[in-house]
Amino acid sequence: MSALRIGVCGNGTVGGGTIELLHSQSDLLSSRAGRELRLTRVGARRDRDDCPTGDVPVHRDLLEVARADDVDVVVESIGGTTLAKEIVETALRSGKSVVTANKALIAEHGNELLALAEEYGQSLLCEAAVAGGVPILKALRDGMAANAVTELSGIINGTGNFILTEMGAHQRPFDEVLAEAQDLGYAEADPTFDVEGVDAAHKLSILAAMAFATPLNFSEVFCEGISGVTPADIQFADELGYRIKHLGIAKEHADAVELRVHPTLLPKDTLLASVDGVLNAVCLHGHAAGETVYSGAGAGRLPTASAVVADLVDIARAEGGSVHCLGVPVGALRAKPVMPMDSVCTAWYLRLQAEDRPGVMSQLANCLGAEGISIEALIQKPPKGAAATVPVVVLTNSAREDALRRAVTAIAALPAVTQTPHCIRIESQN
Repeated sequence: MSALRIGVCGNGTVGGGTIELLHSQSDLLSSRAGRELRLTRVGARRDRDDCPTGDVPVHRDLLEVARADDVDVVVESIGGTTLAKEIVETALRSGKSVVTANKALIAEHGNELLALAEEYGQSLLCEAAVAGGVPILKALRDGMAANAVTELSGIINGTGNFILTEMGAHQRPFDEVLAEAQDLGYAEADPTFDVEGVDAAHKLSILAAMAFATPLNFSEVFCEGISGVTPADIQFADELGYRIKHLGIAKEHADAVELRVHPTLLPKDTLLASVDGVLNAVCLHGHAAGETVYSGAGAGRLPTASAVVADLVDIARAEGGSVHCLGVPVGALRAKPVMPMDSVCTAWYLRLQAEDRPGVMSQLANCLGAEGISIEALIQKPPKGAAATVPVVVLTNSAREDALRRAVTAIAALPAVTQTPHCIRIESQN
């Protein structure tokens, strides 16, 4: 069988790692794919010492790779969405399949690009776009094919997980740990996408589309970051038997889906609660398989490149046929509205500062009770020295978000409450 001819656009972390694996694992890949995986072109704006290309032609114009006659599959690894989208469109229209690690590109433009891939009879695969070296998309598409997946939740941004882990382990403030994450290369100079949840929202939209066979819907993902989490929150959560994780959560209901990214209290005995540092992990709930968890390196040169190469192997095995990225043709996807956050039900953690005098706790309970919200647990710390106020933490039972927000507004208006309650959602089973 003829070789699968590969053109790689971008020679940075992901592209360079892909080139390295294609060279170093060539015999293994040939045996597993049933044909040779041959690198024939590289598109790169500059040469890199850590990415030798040997005698493979290198093009400064990346679109040349997407049009080249001796390329069957284009690997897009340049990032961004403008030029990357042009490369993908050009490759597909030129009769080439595409593999990308670009979560923003797929989350924001995936619906039209997947339709274009089908129009031209090509594959567009993106295993590396979610959770790096963790083969979660293959698990959804193939391993869970017999399951109705009704729920998934995951730690899908390693930077945020590292920050929360360090804050909890050493009682360090957010800003200090963020600076360390930037020094270590875990966070960008502008960390907004990581710490405010945008990166996780990109990934969650891809996971949900594949899990529920729905179109990609990034614009409707609720997104809340971790910058408001304090060491005190982490300590209180620990006392109550929880850990705080930044989760992406998707749930399918009969007539809608939930898509949300936010800090979350998880019971310590759940699997995701034990995933620390820069690791990623995703938990799936299938009607037949039950709960399954997938964990590993969510970023890095070779972990991410291994996911890119796995997609190349899938395309090689297809022998000219196309592989449906989301597991079904675009026409078989079922559009469902995203549930408004006001209608989502979760339990809640509330932290506030209140005066240390009789009757305050009953006033808090009354504000919650007026909205039909019951209290699961409460912590009131004794005053320190001559302090007139004390920290109070309340855990509620499950409540609709709009009801909780009304109760919090009422609590904040109480004369004895000196600090607006800080609220974090609780997921009891993940």
